[in-house]
Amino acid sequence: MNMIDCGKFYRSLRDCGIGFFAGVPDSLLKHFCAYLSDHAPADEHVIAANEGGAVGLAAGHYLATGNPAMVYLQNSGQGNAMNPLLSLCDPAVYGIPMLLLVGWRGEPENPDEPQHVTQGRVMKDVFEAMEVPYEVLSQENDLASAQVERLLDLAVQKSRPVALVVKSGTFSEYKPKNTHTPLGNLSREEAIGMVAGSLPSNAVVVSTTGHISRELYAYREMHGEGHGQDFMAVGGMGHASQIALGIALAQPERPVFCFDGDGAVLMHMGGMALVGQSGCGNLRHIVFNNGVHGSVGGQPTVAASVSLVDVANACGYRSVWLAEDRPGVEQAVSDLNISVGPGFLEVRVSAQARHDLGRPDTTPRGNKIALMDFLHGSKLY
Repeated sequence: MNMIDCGKFYRSLRDCGIGFFAGVPDSLLKHFCAYLSDHAPADEHVIAANEGGAVGLAAGHYLATGNPAMVYLQNSGQGNAMNPLLSLCDPAVYGIPMLLLVGWRGEPENPDEPQHVTQGRVMKDVFEAMEVPYEVLSQENDLASAQVERLLDLAVQKSRPVALVVKSGTFSEYKPKNTHTPLGNLSREEAIGMVAGSLPSNAVVVSTTGHISRELYAYREMHGEGHGQDFMAVGGMGHASQIALGIALAQPERPVFCFDGDGAVLMHMGGMALVGQSGCGNLRHIVFNNGVHGSVGGQPTVAASVSLVDVANACGYRSVWLAEDRPGVEQAVSDLNISVGPGFLEVRVSAQARHDLGRPDTTPRGNKIALMDFLHGSKLY
């Protein structure tokens, strides 16, 4: 099976005039993203907070240099990118050329997780509706280089965004050279277990997409517990705190916990302002910060050098804690449980994750039904 060499692909982009890269990491692009992190100068590569922000970065680069940039993303981020692509970059508005590199999760011929199925099926239709020309990236190095040149010529001539869609297994393996310093000495899974083990019996947990939901599920399985108290948001990265806020507002007597990640909270940080100003005494927001996008390849986030506790204080959370080790987590969780919310806890953890970490056996719809039955105290369906 042919695969694209990351170095050759990077050089072909450079040869065609791409001098800036921005995006949100994706598991299908992780080898190329790792190569970028190791080889692109720091001022020419930005791992963005969200896909729309990456489009904005690319637009700014074009305005300043006259050269198109590359934006990389998983197709789940197509929606985040849609507004700036149509209302800013479209030829009918400013006409800003750029090349999108899009990981095709949920490709119809490739079985995938439930949250990717519909997105994968409609992705090409969405690009067509947006009038964004696209091609599926070849797995032949020379053909891929020709596609880059052809699409970039079209982008410049038509003053518009264009896209290359990447199937699973397109890029050859690249092992990153740069390593990341652990933010804490606890693994995230250990920290999640400590928090989950201290929850009130009537509490509900909304957990963000990726490893955090999978580790919470594994904890419940290991201790023979059910999953009806947990809403595992397998999709909608960055929106877990708002789901939790919606539940907390509707059931003010019930303790509601949001298990969030640093990459997710950065993606839609405005949600913290809404939680902080909500006055929800029953809501606790816990961010497990490992400083990386752990679920899609371990690319760094800026949360390693940003004080999320200061952000939470500024947003109006009534109680705020930072924990970096086991005693710190134990004390913070004890205080969190008896405090009046909205409360915020940042747990700084290492970036390690189990290679044999399983996925939930329940379906998203089954998860929803079990949670709603728990919330309402009766069978609804």
